[in-house]
Amino acid sequence: MELAILFGGASFEHEISIISAVTLKEKLTGFDLHYIFCDQDHHFYLIDADKMNAKLFASGEYKKMPELTLAMAGLSYKKRFSTVTLSMPILNLIHGADGEDGTIAAMLDFYKIAYIGPRPAASVLSYDKRYTKWLAESLGVKTVAYEMLSAKEVRDITTPLPFIIKPARLGSSIGVSVVRDENEIDYALDVAFEFDESVIIEPFIEGVKEFNLAGYRGNDGIVFSIVEEPQKNEFLDFEKKYLDFSRTASVNEADLDELVVNRMRHAFERVYKGLFEGALIRCDFFLINDEVYLNEVNPVPGSMANYLFVDFNKAIGELLKHLPLKKMPRVDYRYIHSINAAKGK
Repeated sequence: MELAILFGGASFEHEISIISAVTLKEKLTGFDLHYIFCDQDHHFYLIDADKMNAKLFASGEYKKMPELTLAMAGLSYKKRFSTVTLSMPILNLIHGADGEDGTIAAMLDFYKIAYIGPRPAASVLSYDKRYTKWLAESLGVKTVAYEMLSAKEVRDITTPLPFIIKPARLGSSIGVSVVRDENEIDYALDVAFEFDESVIIEPFIEGVKEFNLAGYRGNDGIVFSIVEEPQKNEFLDFEKKYLDFSRTASVNEADLDELVVNRMRHAFERVYKGLFEGALIRCDFFLINDEVYLNEVNPVPGSMANYLFVDFNKAIGELLKHLPLKKMPRVDYRYIHSINAAKGK
């Protein structure tokens, strides 16, 4: 089965997306893979699979490869005497802006290209941490208490120290700081506001246990991965996450009571159903006093969280069979014809 991996994008997570794509080359062995790179200027290139490595993009050598243009039902490039169109499904592997904010999803929908990934509405609600909080609250899924602050507001924070500051629309722990003292607040906010004009502020809970659970809609409902407890220091920082993106080996399942695992699955299912069909997502949970709290939704997880699944090839193959099709209205101009008929035209 043919599958195109779309990666890159104009995002602070651009390089992480490249690492994810290189990783999937090793992991997705059951597919005829094609690689489509979106550079920071939104030009698309067809990348030779034999030359897929991080250095190719850092050096700019990718520009010597065929440039692609969008066409209905695919992306195309010109050969000497013909035009070739890539019409296979696409796996959206662009992290952060473009890939997770709904831009790519809307583009693929517009051009009627089948794809694995969050749809526009799901992207909007999971990309912005504020909207994710609102979504969870509406579904009865618990989240940690929070407050919001924009760059234009007075820096008046009511959350007691220590607390954690996060850019509202950024992943991979970029721009995140733990603040323990008042004299650290302004610097931490300056760092966060470098990446986003809005931030989320949450209490920092010392030693809180975090767990990752991925899943997708398969043949018989939602298929769950194992639950992993990622190894972290103070919090799961950028360096740890960056290394995780290149993981291909499976990880050990967390030692959790079955009731707790079922609570996580229930929360995952409530978030996923009716919104994330067509995507493989990862939900990150906190366990506080045996209560499950949703921390974040990762709609395009690093390396697609391949290491959480026993058979990742099967997972992607099954997901491809259950991609939602966007219904396109057929315009018949009945209203205009009726007006013209009434006018005798």
